[in-house]
Amino acid sequence: MKKDNGNKVSLLEKLGFMSFSASTNIVFNFKSTYYKYFLTSILLIDPIAASNMALIGTIWDIVNDPLIGVWANNVKFKSGEKVRPWLLYIAVPYALGMVSLFTDFGVSERWDIILGLVVFFLYEIANTFRGIPYNGMGALASGDDSERKSINAFRSLGACIGSGIGAVAVPLIVKMFGGLKDHKVINSSDAGAIFRSALFMGLLIAIGCLIHYFTSKERIRQAAETETKLGIVETYKMLFGCKSWVKNMFYIMCYGVSTCLLTSSITYYCAYVLNDSSQSTPIMAAYLLVSIIFSIITPKIDTLLGRRNTMGLAALIQVVGKIPFILAPAHVINAYINAVTTGMGLTMTFILFNTNRNAISDIVELQNGIRLDTVVSTADSLASKIAEAAVDKLFLVALAAAGFSAKLADEGLLQNIATQNTINALLGWIPALVALGMFFFAISINTEKEYKEALEASKKD
Repeated sequence: MKKDNGNKVSLLEKLGFMSFSASTNIVFNFKSTYYKYFLTSILLIDPIAASNMALIGTIWDIVNDPLIGVWANNVKFKSGEKVRPWLLYIAVPYALGMVSLFTDFGVSERWDIILGLVVFFLYEIANTFRGIPYNGMGALASGDDSERKSINAFRSLGACIGSGIGAVAVPLIVKMFGGLKDHKVINSSDAGAIFRSALFMGLLIAIGCLIHYFTSKERIRQAAETETKLGIVETYKMLFGCKSWVKNMFYIMCYGVSTCLLTSSITYYCAYVLNDSSQSTPIMAAYLLVSIIFSIITPKIDTLLGRRNTMGLAALIQVVGKIPFILAPAHVINAYINAVTTGMGLTMTFILFNTNRNAISDIVELQNGIRLDTVVSTADSLASKIAEAAVDKLFLVALAAAGFSAKLADEGLLQNIATQNTINALLGWIPALVALGMFFFAISINTEKEYKEALEASKKD
C-alpha cells in the first residue's frame, strides 16, 4: 500500500464525502419510499407482479455487479487512479436512470412491466458504477484508521441527514410539484408530480457526484503495480479468502434489510394504521435527530468500547427499542421509540461496517499483493441491493397476501386488519429478528485481528 502525500484528509474533503452521501441517501429514500407506490398505485401493477419485477432485478444484479466490479478493477485511468473518476463519468447516467424509473409511458400493464424491467436494468448498471466511489473512496483517501473513522462519521452524518431530509422533505417536494393536493396518500393522480420530483432527484445526485469528485483525492495506491488482468474466479477467490469480508457482507445485508424495512414501511404505517401520512414527517425527524447525534459520538464510543462491543451494542439497541412497538403498535409514542432506537443502532452500524470495509481492502492487499477496492465496493453494494430486493419482495408479497388494495387508497378508505397487522410486523418483530442476526455477525467479526495477522505474515514473506 503506497501513500500519496500522507494520510491527512482536509475538512473540505470530508464535507465532499458528506455531500455525496447526503444526496445519494435523499435519492435512495425517495426511491425506496415511492417506487413501490409508483408501481402499485400509479401504474396500477398488481403487487405480486411488482414483487416479481424486484426479484428479476435482483437476479440481474447478481450477474452484473460482480462482472462490473472485476472489469472496473482492471481499469486504470490516465491519472493513475482506480475509483475517483467514476464520480465524473456516472453523474449524468445515474440521474437519467432515476428519472426513467418514475416515468409513466402511458402503455398497458404488460408493457409497463416490460419497460419497467428494461429501465430498472439500466438504472442498476448505473447504480453499480455509482457504488464504486461511494463504497471505495473511504479506503483510498487515507490509510490511517482514525482518519477513515472520521471520513465514515462524515459519511454517516451525510447519510442520516439525507435519509432524514428524504423522509421529511420528500412528501413536501411532491406537494411542491403538484402532488398530494386533496388527499393524504399517493394515488394515480400524482403521476406528474412524482415524475417532476424524480427530475429534481436526478439533478441532486448529479451535483453530489461532481462535488465529491472535485473535492476528493485518491491517496492510497497499490504497493506493487502490475499489468496482469484478473479474472472473476481468481478475484473472488482472493476476496472470499478474507474472513472479515464474508462476515462484514452479511452484516451489511442485515443493515440494509433494517433500513429498507423502516423507510418502506413507515409511510404505509402512518397512512394505513394511523390514517395520516403526515405523521411520517415528525417520526422521521426524530430518527434524523438521533442519527446526527450518533454520527458525531460513534467514533468515540468505538474507541472506548472496542469495535466488536460497539457493533454488538448497536444491534441490541435496535432489538430493545422494538419491544414497546411490538406490544402496542397502534400507540404513536411506540413508533417514535422504534424510530429513535433504530436511528441510534443503524448509525453506529453504518460507520463501523464502512470502517471495516476500508480495512478489508488493506487485508486483501497484504494477503495477495493486489488491491481489490472496486470489487469490494461492488460486492458490498450487491449485498445492499439483495437486502433491498428481499425487503421489496417480502413487503409486496405480504401486503398482497393480507389483502392490500390500491383502489381503497384511491378512495380514501382504510385497509383491512390483516394489512394493518402485516405493516406492524414489517416495522416491529421482523426487523427485531434481523437485528438479532446482526448482533451475532457483529460479535464474530474481528477485522483488526485479521489485519495484524496479515501484516505479520507479509513481513515474514
